[in-house]
Amino acid sequence: MKNIEIEYQGKENMLNEIFEKKILQNGMTYKGYTKSIIEEVGNTKPEILNEHDLELFEYKKLNIQRSARIEKIYDVSDELKSEIQNIKDKQIWMVITEAWCGDSAQNLPYIAKMASLNFNIELKIILRDSNLDVMDLYLTNGARSIPKLVALDENGNELFTWGPRPKAAQDLMKQWKDEGIVKPELYEKLHLWYGRNRGREIESEFLKIISMMNQVQV
Repeated sequence: MKNIEIEYQGKENMLNEIFEKKILQNGMTYKGYTKSIIEEVGNTKPEILNEHDLELFEYKKLNIQRSARIEKIYDVSDELKSEIQNIKDKQIWMVITEAWCGDSAQNLPYIAKMASLNFNIELKIILRDSNLDVMDLYLTNGARSIPKLVALDENGNELFTWGPRPKAAQDLMKQWKDEGIVKPELYEKLHLWYGRNRGREIESEFLKIISMMNQVQV
């Protein structure tokens, strides 16, 4: 128990140290983040890229389309909207991500719409690869999986975490890997699941998280 307490205290101290500089000052809004991706893709000359960078470039182009589709069709359910609007205290929702991440393109637009429903919630996006010290506080089974949402109070204290994908999708990924399915079929199946699910699982998970948080804060 003592080791667990020491580990948690160390994590809390480290997060508090980087809260002001990395999250508040350098964190991007969703609009700013999206704009930066579109500008980067628009200004890139794919013919001069190496094979690895060209692959990332293609992912980014596809992810712009994925996110735009969700932004266009998604409306937060009345039940979840009510819970979000009942948040009374200031919160920062920090999302760690990268533009090439398909899971981020499929989940971040939902999170952004949720956050926009309450002026007490400030969404801040930071890039994983230039903030590995933050990322390494929130590993998933030892991996730097993204997107990762960390909700903080206005003093930088952790409220809850979510990510990198809904549990139903996470369970399916494990099942498919156990069955020997590999890339690109693995991710093709995953994105097909996202398209069919239309945000129902992420809504259900956030409804549970936020309603429980609101009950505690009453």
